Amino acid sequence: MQRSRVNAIIREAEGIIRHHGFTLPPFANWTPDEFRRRAPEARAIIDARLGWDITDFGGGDYDRMGLFLFTLRNGRLEDLRAGRGMCYAEKLLICHDGQLSPHHTHVIKAEDIINRGGADLIVELHGSDEEGRFSESAGGTVMCDGIARPYRAGERLRLRPGESVTLLPGDWHAFWGEGGTVLVGEVSTVNDDETDNVFRDPIGRFSAIEEDEPPLRLLVSDYAAWLR
Repeated sequence: MQRSRVNAIIREAEGIIRHHGFTLPPFANWTPDEFRRRAPEARAIIDARLGWDITDFGGGDYDRMGLFLFTLRNGRLEDLRAGRGMCYAEKLLICHDGQLSPHHTHVIKAEDIINRGGADLIVELHGSDEEGRFSESAGGTVMCDGIARPYRAGERLRLRPGESVTLLPGDWHAFWGEGGTVLVGEVSTVNDDETDNVFRDPIGRFSAIEEDEPPLRLLVSDYAAWLR
């Protein structure tokens, strides 16, 4: 993705988030220079990979297949393994009309996907085979706002504003907005986007960035290179 496109997506996202009455934490507004200056005190933000995250999943067509995310908080895998401490994470997502987040599941993470406002969110579900791989025929059961809901392979849930679905490891899912833009919340166990996303197709979680202009904000995928 070109940095200019990433910058434009961030500006658009800031407006969408404000429209829904949500306020991002102060570090969301840091410029790259300020982030560099404050890196020593912001080590917890950097290590937890909190902040801006924009991907086209390596497909080169963000409007067709892509996702905006902002990680608000994230615990540590060490705490999750110990069963105590900060074992949770929270994200804000934006899904546009017809913009696909492709089929994937997680090995560790369980997550609530919540329609926080806007249009409808469509979630397509598949179960796993005996080896945990994507299945064209297996279904399963998810929780929708506290109510158990069995699903068939390929069934599509429609989440209207305020509605949610709980997805466990082995629940393969893809999602997109329908009828407009959706502000989505994600509440989960500790999040590790580098190792815990298993995609049905061989695609990438993070996008390579072409530096055609300076960054407006740093992405979480920029931290290693920009904040050494």
